Amino acid sequence: MTAKGSSRTGSGAPEPVGDLVQRASHQLSQLVRDEMRLAQAEMIEKAKRFGKGGGLFGGTGLMGVLTLQALVAAVIAALSLVMDVWAEALIVTAALAAVTTLMAALGKQQISKASPPTPEQTIDGVKADVAEIKEKAQR
Repeated sequence: MTAKGSSRTGSGAPEPVGDLVQRASHQLSQLVRDEMRLAQAEMIEKAKRFGKGGGLFGGTGLMGVLTLQALVAAVIAALSLVMDVWAEALIVTAALAAVTTLMAALGKQQISKASPPTPEQTIDGVKADVAEIKEKAQR
């Protein structure tokens, strides 16, 4: 007869406690390594999103400067030239403003997807693993 909770090998004999501890230690080490790999992959994905969002915001700044330059050119043209020239400059300004708005919205979306900068899936996985280990240890 075996003690409650002890494991048996294929031959029917109980496994030595040392073997069980060694196997549990190996499985725990493997679990920690797997969780670390998952956290690393999750952080890499978030870093990529931050990079994309930052690049889009950088482009937004550039487009904003170009928009202001075009607006200034439109105002100057409106004051000194015929209607056709400033109207054309105003159309270019409006197009640049539309591109700027689009880039800002896309940049904000990328930053929002990357926040918060913590590996949430990994943390949830570790919490579930700890809960399961505690549950099995209480049996």
